[in-house]
Order: sequence, then C-alpha cells, then structure tokens
Amino acid sequence: MRALASKARREVNFGMIRAWLLAVLCVLAAGCRASDDLAPFTESRAPPGLAERFLPPEGWAWGLIQVGAAPAQRYGVSGASGPPQADLLILPGYGESAEAWFETARDLNALGLTVWVLDRAGQGGSGRFVGPRDLGHVPSFDPDVAAVRALARQVIRPTRDRPLVLLAQADAAVVGLRAVEIGAPVDRVILSSPVFDAPPVKAGGWALRGAAARPPGWRPWRRDGPEAPAGFRGDPLRGRVQHAWQLANPDLRMSGPSRGWALAFHAAVTAERQERATAKSPVLLIRGSARSNPNWGPCSGLMNCRTLSVPEAGGEMHLERDAVRRRWLAAVAAFAMARPDAVSVGPP
Repeated sequence: MRALASKARREVNFGMIRAWLLAVLCVLAAGCRASDDLAPFTESRAPPGLAERFLPPEGWAWGLIQVGAAPAQRYGVSGASGPPQADLLILPGYGESAEAWFETARDLNALGLTVWVLDRAGQGGSGRFVGPRDLGHVPSFDPDVAAVRALARQVIRPTRDRPLVLLAQADAAVVGLRAVEIGAPVDRVILSSPVFDAPPVKAGGWALRGAAARPPGWRPWRRDGPEAPAGFRGDPLRGRVQHAWQLANPDLRMSGPSRGWALAFHAAVTAERQERATAKSPVLLIRGSARSNPNWGPCSGLMNCRTLSVPEAGGEMHLERDAVRRRWLAAVAAFAMARPDAVSVGPP
C-alpha cells in the first residue's frame, strides 16, 4: 500500500509540474505572439481566385528598412521590362498596402519604369507602434519621411541618367513633400489626388492623454466590412482587390486611425506648409473631381508645379475604370521619363 501511495504521489507531482510547465509555455507563447503582432510582415499569400494582373509583377521582391527606433517599414520592387528609364517610388494612401498597387506596378514596368512601393509606417506590411494591429497609429509622420529619405539614399541610389520620381497617393502627399523638403534625392514628385485637409483635433484633453487610443466609434476590421474605399466610384473589380488581400492575410488588415494619427497628420501638414517654398523638385499634381478632392491646391507656394485635371476621376486613379486609368498612367509615365528640361515648368 505504501508503494502504491508513493507512486500515486509521484504521478500527482509530475502531473502538477507538467501542468505548470505547460502554463509557463502558454504565457511565453502569448507574450511572443503579442510581440509578433507588431512585427513587420514581408510575405503575403495570394487570395484564391484573384486575377493574374492583381498578383505580384514578375521578379517582385520584398525588403525592410528601419530608421532609428521606429518599427521597420516594408517595401517591394519590380524591375522595368526593358532598360529602366527611371525609378518610381510609390507611397500608398492611408489603409493601402503595396498589394493594392501590383497591377499598376506591372503596367509601369512595361512602360520602362522600375517601381518601388513603400508601405507607410504602422500600416500594410510595416511594423506597428501599438496594438491592435488594424489600428492605424503613428506618434509622428517623421518615421515615414525618414524612411523615404533612407530608402532613396541607401537602397535606390538614383543617378543623373536614372532619376528617382516619387508618386504619393492621397494623404501620403504630405510625406512626399516633406521628404523632398528635408533633402531626399528625389528628382520629381507626382501628387495623385492629394489630401491636405487635416482633421480637426484638440490640443489638450484626450489628445494628450490617449494619443494611441481608439477614437469614439472606432471599429476593428471586419470580414463583412465594405470591400471598396468610402465613396469609391472607380472600377468595381479593382476596388475589391485590397480587401481580398486583407482577407487572405490578417497582418495586412487596417481599420480607422487613432487619435494620435490625426494629431500627427495635422502637425505634418502644418510643417509642410511652412517649408513648402524649399521644395525645388518639379511637381505634377493630378486631381480628380472637386468632390473627391475638396482641397487640391498644394501648388500654392511651390516653386515648380503644374496641375493636371481629370474631372471624371475619383480619388483613387490607380483603381479607376480603364479609360480614366489609362490617362492617369500615361501622365505618370510621361512625367517620370521626360527629359529634365521638359519638366521644369516654373512657378504655377
């Protein structure tokens, strides 16, 4: 009986130790997962049934760039089909990842451009500052600006015979112009449906106490959420591409911005307007309808800027219907590959 009791005690003790070890492992695993939730995501899985034109262009490759203590940002690149005429760096608008630009990259490759896409700080496949992962938060737009400058100088390395052209979509326009203003080696800038309307923010109260908090009414990304951007009126199939990639890749999912993001955008817009006169690179501003771009006048104060109006287009010209999108693509390629004397247009 004593032997059986001793054996039972040993089995109980072993069971308790095993349960304790499993609990520790679960805690450690949970901790690692919480950390991984903020890490950059460099490989995406193609959504089932997606048309080939929306898949990565031939030779597409991913990379990461990190400046200082900010989370690493993801970028991708695909080469021109023939001898490259220029490098084009695309900065997506809020909530977009590089995957939404695959079709455009493929088309511009065929026209002679090497295309780079840099995911914004705290968005797409880039690392996050805070959780949850689908909350768009940055304490400042400075990491975005610094990443553009570092990518241009250290990775792309433009030359006189192969200029670097920056294409900024929507609210990324302020990032592109700020990068040029602080000395990024960018030869030309294209602002596509730029947004410079900073949302109203408070200087105190919740704005300072909970910058990384979710604003009232914020909701996480949902599988049954809207497939296209709010107010979208472009090509229906193109409008669903970003949602399809997010559905297949949870790490790419994005919902609304944090309170701090609105503060950071407001600060970046204010700083850009104060330094706008220092931007010497030629700028092409492509705008759609006045309804889609209520504040489209950043040419004011720029030394070298011209505007191209496409009134039948909405705010996402890379997702427009073929007739409109072809005009946009032609304008982008022509400006990017033009001779230097052909893009110096002088003050607006």
